[in-house]
Formats: sequence, structure tokens, C-alpha cells
Amino acid sequence: MLYSNIIGTGQPLLILHGFLGMSDNWKTLASQFSADFQLHNLDLRNHGRSLHSEDFSYEVMVQDVAEYCRIHELENIFIIGHSMGGKVAMLLAAKHPDLVAKLIVADIGPKLYPQHHQDILAGLNAVDFSTKPSRSAVEDTLSEYITDFGTRQFLMKSLFWREPAQLAFRFNLAVFNEKIDEIGMELSTDLIFNNPTLFIRGGNSRYILDSDFADIKKQFPNAIIKTIPDAGHWLHAENPAEFYQKTMSFLI
Repeated sequence: MLYSNIIGTGQPLLILHGFLGMSDNWKTLASQFSADFQLHNLDLRNHGRSLHSEDFSYEVMVQDVAEYCRIHELENIFIIGHSMGGKVAMLLAAKHPDLVAKLIVADIGPKLYPQHHQDILAGLNAVDFSTKPSRSAVEDTLSEYITDFGTRQFLMKSLFWREPAQLAFRFNLAVFNEKIDEIGMELSTDLIFNNPTLFIRGGNSRYILDSDFADIKKQFPNAIIKTIPDAGHWLHAENPAEFYQKTMSFLI
């Protein structure tokens, strides 16, 4: 079963985080959305407080979210997915169009993305928790591999005290090492979703290019594509005010 934080009332709105993230990354925006919706902020499989499993693919993550909706008796849902969570949301919508009323995809497309997390995985694997490092020592190790401060802080959010004096990452790093190629997998071009869809990209990001628009429209015929200027891949964290404004104008 997936861990979630449920707040607010009204039409259900689900948020799906990106690779190596968790629901806590969306806490502030989730609180804002809960003023108008019943907000379900989820941890996906092998992330956060949700189940750890050797099975890890977009298909099984979609099954998890569909089962979550069944258990919670959710229907006619709105869904926001960022990066990896965006691909889960796209595949869920295409496979269960009667479940998803509106889809928002943040800075990811359905295309193939070559593996590009090598430095991040190297840094994470370099952390030796058997030495019982402090939080600052973990960050020092990560900084040897990951120069971007924002990326390091994002990863540090998944650090927790498993027991007194023993830190750990909440995500399932062992499985990610084995199945990292799953993250960039292309969604089948046979999958079509005809309901209203909003793609939002960061103006400084390269995840959705102008040249991708035509292919996106083939699979999401009723899609509109918006750009948040001066924002990168973590556009919802870099410019949350504009992200909230663009999503709410689409949903309401």
C-alpha cells in the first residue's frame, strides 16, 4: 500500500513526486491545493514511506496508484506528476481514462530519456552508513560527486534517523542501482489520453523541447504546453507561485 497524506475536501487531486523524491517535497503546494480539493500527496513505490520492492517499473507504479484509488473510492480525479511521477501519471491516464478527468505533467515527456543519473547514484552509493555518519558528513560525501547545492539539498530530504545515531535514506537505493534504466523508459506511442492535459516545463530545463510538442500532441490531443521562465527541472520548487497559478487556472 502507498503512503499518503490526505488533506482538504472536494474533488480528489493526487500529486506524484519525481525520482528520489517523496511527498514531503510537495508539502507547501499540497497545503495550498487542499483549500480547493481533497489533496492526496503520495509516496510512490520504493520512495519515502511506501513499500520497498524488487519490482520497479512504470507498469507496477501505475498499478499501485490505480489500486490506491480503488481502496479510497476515488473517481473523476485530477492528477499532477513531476518527472518520474509525470510518467506514472501519463501512463495511468492513458490506461484508465475513466478515472482521470484532468492531467498535469511537470517537466517530462513520454519520450525516451537516456540514463543521466550516474553522478547522483555514485554519490549516494559512496555514503557508508555503517560508519554512522552525521548529516553533515553525508552531505560532505555527496558534495564530492554532486556539485549542485539544490540537488544535494533535495537528496538530503530523504535522509532520516532509522534509529538513534543511525541515518539512512528513505528510498530503495539497491533497487535503483539495478533498475535505473526503468526511469527513462519511453511510454508506448499507442497510448492515447484525450481528456484535458497540461504540460508545464521549466524555461531553463531541457526535458521538454519545442521539437517534442508534435509528438506530445499525438498522444495527448487536448494538451496545452506552458513554460515557467527562469526555472529548471524542479520548477515547482523554484517558482511555486507561478506553478500554482498555472495549475489552478487549468483545474478550476
